Amino acid sequence: MSPIALEPPIVDIQNSTSEFDQYVMNTYARFPIALVRGAGCRVWDSTGKEYLDFVAGIATCTLGHAHPAMVKAVTEQIQTLHHVSNLFYLPAQGELAKWLVQNSCADKAFFCNSGAEANEGAIKLARKYAHVKLGIEDPLILTANASFHGRTLATITATGQPKYQKNFTPLVSGFDYVPYNDIAALEAAVAKYEGRLCAVMLEALQGEGGVRPGDRAYFQRVREICDQKNILLILDEVQVGMGRSGKLWGYENLGIEPDIFTSAKGLGGGIPIGAMMCKSSCDLFEPGDHASTFGGNPFACTVALAVCKTLTDEDLVTNAKERGEQLQKGLRAIAQDYPDLIEQVRGWGLIEGLVLAESAALTSRDVVQACIDRGLMLVPAGPKVVRFVPPLIVSAEEIDQAIATIAASLASLNS
Repeated sequence: MSPIALEPPIVDIQNSTSEFDQYVMNTYARFPIALVRGAGCRVWDSTGKEYLDFVAGIATCTLGHAHPAMVKAVTEQIQTLHHVSNLFYLPAQGELAKWLVQNSCADKAFFCNSGAEANEGAIKLARKYAHVKLGIEDPLILTANASFHGRTLATITATGQPKYQKNFTPLVSGFDYVPYNDIAALEAAVAKYEGRLCAVMLEALQGEGGVRPGDRAYFQRVREICDQKNILLILDEVQVGMGRSGKLWGYENLGIEPDIFTSAKGLGGGIPIGAMMCKSSCDLFEPGDHASTFGGNPFACTVALAVCKTLTDEDLVTNAKERGEQLQKGLRAIAQDYPDLIEQVRGWGLIEGLVLAESAALTSRDVVQACIDRGLMLVPAGPKVVRFVPPLIVSAEEIDQAIATIAASLASLNS
């Protein structure tokens, strides 16, 4: 279906950004662009300039912009019932939970508003499991170096990147870190924390950590250890889930099933919603244990369900796989032209990373800015990784356009 396009408002970018900076906290290193409209895989700024959007709200706009299925769901639901308390049964929430359970290894779902909240829910559930099932009074969760799990105090503690933790101590106790994809290090940590360890929490593919895919053998060994020790395996699927990896869930690429996993970003296609899902063996929450005022309200769930059904109806998971292969092939061809500049290309489906050599003078932000100047929206994943996360509706022609633009940008930067 074609996106529903409207004419953009006229915005004075200088006055707009000046007022913005006056009243909004300075928590982002923003590019000097004011985006005012989107349709499909395209966005327009306040000057009328068009961009091919390979950011998608950072892996969030699953169906791109102004997709008719979302427009219909938003329009109809906002005129019907947008929010009521979770103290009542919400049919749309039940329908969304049913879709997620029937299309995953989960048995139950809890809804919230973001990935950080979904991960908070997973952490709380793991701690209750430790107390109730394992009899552990001081439980510990292992996470990975270079991971990213959110910005709340518990989730930045779970995040294995000190730069996100700086100036926010004291952090939450009960976490330690191991190198990602390192079996020996994990086994050593499991032995070290024998009697305290209740869960291992990992991303199937590290997004903010540089688009690093999980190693299949590593994750299968993690699953074995968790089974042997009766501890939980939690997978953070906030960025890689909902079809982005070329499979509906990232864990499907690894040949394992988690006990708990989380979703957000692409689940609502840009409407805020998060979900924490679990198997019945660790479904321990009772009334009063956990809650969310806005989580799972009729508006968010109706839109998320429209996104889920469109994934199936338009076979977008297959499109993500095929377009991802096309994108990776194109990026690898470019990498061969710049062996001193590009170290590697890595990723799954429509989450790909162009990794710059550490010795290269260029940063990922340099490359992103050069591409934006040429009409291609990209985003960094660390100082040396350029991330490609377009909407899952992206076409072969749009992939070709993006490849041509990145090639031209690198040629200009390398001249």
